[in-house]
Amino acid sequence: MRTEHNEPTGPRKSASMHTGSTAELSAMSEDDVADETHFSKWVLPGGLFLLTVFTTLWAGAYQAYVGPARGPVSFLLEHPETLWRGIPFAATLMLILVTHELGHYLLSRWHHVPASLPLFIPGPPHFIGTFGAVIRMRGPILHRRALFDVGVAGPLAGFVVAVMALVVGLQWSTVVDRTATYGLQLGEPLLLQFVSWLMIGPLPPQADVVLHPVGFAAWFGLFITALNLIPIGQLDGGHVAYALWGRRQRTIAFAVVPVLLMLGFVGWPGWFVWAFMAGLWGFGHPPVADPERSLGTGRIVVGCLALIVFIVTFAPIPFSFHSR
Repeated sequence: MRTEHNEPTGPRKSASMHTGSTAELSAMSEDDVADETHFSKWVLPGGLFLLTVFTTLWAGAYQAYVGPARGPVSFLLEHPETLWRGIPFAATLMLILVTHELGHYLLSRWHHVPASLPLFIPGPPHFIGTFGAVIRMRGPILHRRALFDVGVAGPLAGFVVAVMALVVGLQWSTVVDRTATYGLQLGEPLLLQFVSWLMIGPLPPQADVVLHPVGFAAWFGLFITALNLIPIGQLDGGHVAYALWGRRQRTIAFAVVPVLLMLGFVGWPGWFVWAFMAGLWGFGHPPVADPERSLGTGRIVVGCLALIVFIVTFAPIPFSFHSR
């Protein structure tokens, strides 16, 4: 089975890909906390959230548009009344992202780590309309348990919502003849293959699945989960790996980057970007003030669960293009 999203000239429409990482946590100094204003605390997060709702709605409507493709700006100017068609995609994607960010935010509050509200990043409406979101930590994370909880909560929370959306989206998706589909084709992580088998059943070799917008948003939620669980630096996976294995996290990161480079050569060139970004973020994770505090058995089990989630959501070649 191959899950596909078509080019603008095909029977169903999409456009080029933009990726973004969610919940990349960055530390701030005490002076930054003191200088926090009403604008930075409330107005900026709220404004960015509303703008991202609009750009994802615009992207969803543009995907659903089947007329002549002249770009998303022309589409919006000529057919603003069709924006409502983007609701299934935008609502699903924003629900996944908001749940992911709330996981980080609520666990930060639980551990008394001051954190900003999620800062959503609007993106061009050519594909999904957002680059994800970030949360800014306004104080240090003092011990391993807090680091682990804050890091793992976002991906696991977003993953649960993405799986539920995937089940619904696959029920509404369409099975078509492979010869009738072309354009951008989505990779199939193990979880997608399994859920598709449960919901749709075995597919003949000549069949493809064209995802419903809810299913496409769910696919992207799984993709974001996998990206964030890569155990590098300030990604969620870096937080979790450092909490579990301490300084050995840096060794793991150095082992992961060559794998990304290899996948960039043989599969999706976007992995080159992630390898480059890993160098900018730093391979290793900054130390915590109390690195000796034990995580306990329960957190180690959750850490193993996070590793399983990474494995079943990771697609070595998430995007490929197929011509007629």
